[in-house]
Amino acid sequence: MDLFDRIYCLDRVLRQSRYPVSHTVLQEKLECSRATVNRSISDMRNYLGAPIQFDRTTEGYRYAQTDEHPYELPGLWFNAAELHALLTVQHLLAEIQPGLLESHIAPLRERIERILMTKGTARGDTTRRIRILPMAGRKCDPENFPTVAGAVLGRKRLLIVYHGRTKDQTSERTISPQRIIHYRDNWYLDAWDHAKKALRSFSVDRILQAQTLEEPAKDIPDDKLNAHFASAYGIFAGKPKQKAVLRFSSERSRWVADEIWHPKQKGRFEDGQYILEVPYSDSRELVMDILKHGPEVEVLAPESLRAEVVDLLSKALLRQQKIDPKKSSGSKARTAVRRNLLG
Repeated sequence: MDLFDRIYCLDRVLRQSRYPVSHTVLQEKLECSRATVNRSISDMRNYLGAPIQFDRTTEGYRYAQTDEHPYELPGLWFNAAELHALLTVQHLLAEIQPGLLESHIAPLRERIERILMTKGTARGDTTRRIRILPMAGRKCDPENFPTVAGAVLGRKRLLIVYHGRTKDQTSERTISPQRIIHYRDNWYLDAWDHAKKALRSFSVDRILQAQTLEEPAKDIPDDKLNAHFASAYGIFAGKPKQKAVLRFSSERSRWVADEIWHPKQKGRFEDGQYILEVPYSDSRELVMDILKHGPEVEVLAPESLRAEVVDLLSKALLRQQKIDPKKSSGSKARTAVRRNLLG
């Protein structure tokens, strides 16, 4: 343990202990001799202004009691493991969304890497050992994202220009941001829409412009946010309207049984097959997840969800077979396919 780590460790031991710490314990914690402990205490007192006192009654060391804020080491003090963790988090963010916050994080990353180099850690080794494979992520504007994130944490309202994909329309909104969400390699913003007087979810990559306003954001209680955004399946908000019951094949069950599709899901095995129940309000995302399992899953309920999956499969089959429904009796062709799919 070098001087940097010993000072960090000494500070942590003194702060976490309710009683004065003996010299023997400090030697054990700092992994050094009695003389080195004395030198570390002296360095902290003389160079870092640490109010370390020796209690003669208990023959131990402690920080002096004060009416002001407790003593803290100046600047950023981390041990090697924590520095590696910080670099790892930065790398995760960089891989999830390349370029996002890079200008803000780069100076801190360079300082951390210099400290790690003094400890014998090769420059860049942390990020070289981590591989992240993002899938279908959409790029956010590197100027808008810090504005949005800053408003979320600073509790300020936002004026945004937003382009919605569903209706292909652009609108100007005044919103009170509540939470920023990273979901399936993309960023979303849960917010209160002041014009609609309702909670809404915005895809951050579709925010064309973002301006922080002086008005404080309207705060929505967490239980209300969770009830609106997290009670049903996927990213689509709203209270659950129905419960999907899915049956997976014995082979696919070995994977699905370990997956979390929803916090309030229910699962059980029947004859080697896994039965999964999930609440949902909007079927779009759920249907996509069902379809990716192909013939390894069956929709048991509700019938409306089963019909929707069958309809999409029939249309997909017609497209793959290059059959034009308009030229092949239209509904008759789809009906034949649906009959085959439903058995």
